Parts: sequence; C-alpha cells; structure tokens
Amino acid sequence: MKCRNWPVGVCSWSLQTDVPGVGEALKKLGIEHVHLGIRAAVEDSGTEVLDAIKAQGWTITSTMIDFPQEDYSTLETIKVTGGVVPDDAWPRNRDLFIGAAKITAELGVKYLSMHAGFVDESDEAYATKVTGRMRTLADAAQDAGVILLLETGQETADELKQFLEKLDHGSVGVNFDPANMILYDKGDPIQAVRTLAPWIRHLHAKDATRTTQPGTWGAEVPWGDGQVNTAAFLDVLAEVGYEGAMAIEREAGDNRFGDIKLAVERLTVA
Repeated sequence: MKCRNWPVGVCSWSLQTDVPGVGEALKKLGIEHVHLGIRAAVEDSGTEVLDAIKAQGWTITSTMIDFPQEDYSTLETIKVTGGVVPDDAWPRNRDLFIGAAKITAELGVKYLSMHAGFVDESDEAYATKVTGRMRTLADAAQDAGVILLLETGQETADELKQFLEKLDHGSVGVNFDPANMILYDKGDPIQAVRTLAPWIRHLHAKDATRTTQPGTWGAEVPWGDGQVNTAAFLDVLAEVGYEGAMAIEREAGDNRFGDIKLAVERLTVA
C-alpha cells in the first residue's frame, strides 16, 4: 500500500502489542511495512523475540532502539533523561545500541533510528560529550553496515543541521517526525524538511497541535487533524526527492488502532 510513491507502514510500538500481535495488526490494516522497535530482541537472553520477527512476512523499513531511562513526562524530564545524555546510563545504552545495530544487520535492514537526546551547542562541554557519544554510536553502526537515524525532536532544524555538519559522519541520517517539530515548538515542519533534506532517509506520519503555553507539550492528534499541514508536507517531500517510507506513529489517544487505520486511509488517497 502506498501514499503516492512511498510505502505506507506503521511504528510497531504504536500498536502496543508483541511481535505476533503486530503481524496480525498489519494484516488487518492491509499494509506490509513496519518501523520495528527491537529493544526486546536486544534484551532477550535467547532468540525467541528475534525468531518471532524473522517468522513474519513484513518489510522492515527501519528498526528503532529506545532506552530504559527515558522519561517523557515533561519537556524538562526528557531533556535530562533522553538518548545518550545521562552519564550513569551511557555504558548500558551504548551496549544496547551496539546490540541493536548487530540485530538490524542480521535482519537485513538498512536503518536503525533513535533519539539522540537534547542537542545543545551553547554549552561546549555538554556538546563535546554528546557529539563524542554519537560518534561512538555512528562508528558502531558503520561497523555493522547500517545507518544511524537521529529523530527530530528537541532542537530546531537549523540546530540539528549544525550538529549533523559538525558530526560529519557518513553513517548518520535523519528520521523526520513533523509532529515533533510542533510538539516541542521547534519550528515549521515544512521548512524543516527543506533544511534537513540531505539527511532525511525515513519519516513518521504523525500530526500535532502546538502548545499555547511555552514550556509545555503540544498535543498529538490523528494524522490530518493537526497543524502539520499534511498536503503541503507530502508536496515538500516530493519537492526534495524523498525516497523512503511513511511510517505511521500514534503515541496518544484511546483508539490507537482506529487512528492508525484512519491515517492509512488518508495517506493512500493523498
């Protein structure tokens, strides 16, 4: 199933189920592509989870690794707990990522996505730490033959571009999430696509409305109901020559499957 020329998929974690459950959901949705969270496979002491993944007939457009300490309760909590930032969690998170890169390669998947955490170039010591840690992970991805994708989030497109140019690593790209630009109040997603186009390899189809109270979250809403301006978003992707998949992500609401189904319907007629 496609949106224009882009395969439509779904983020496995949005379905809130196990690997076989994801497979059943994809069948019900009529789609074959998935952005697959793989921390359970990395942490599995055996091969049960990985074997279950391999038994599915889906196409994995990218894998994703998240980290146990990440706390999205508020903008401040994720700022200090996200990605590679916390010092006490770094050795474990590095090992989790290396394991995820190896599994990604074993699955024959090209991309592995993650949130780097808060990118802040104004603090030299902090920036040096984050850049060094991301270079370590990028090198591990390169060694495994995969590409690390940083998801847009707590920084503006210009700030992320500056970080990517500073990192200057051939095994690093971007998983673009237009809703995150709105949820974090970090600029216009349409212009951000143009700014980050050279690095965008994968994306999330997710929508949101911007907060009216600075320092608080915006609100995630079903695809097409928010401020992403979905028609213009698809147009700008075509403009910059995007060639990846459209992975639907839904992390809020009490009817996730219904909202994902609605997004599939809206994307495939866009």
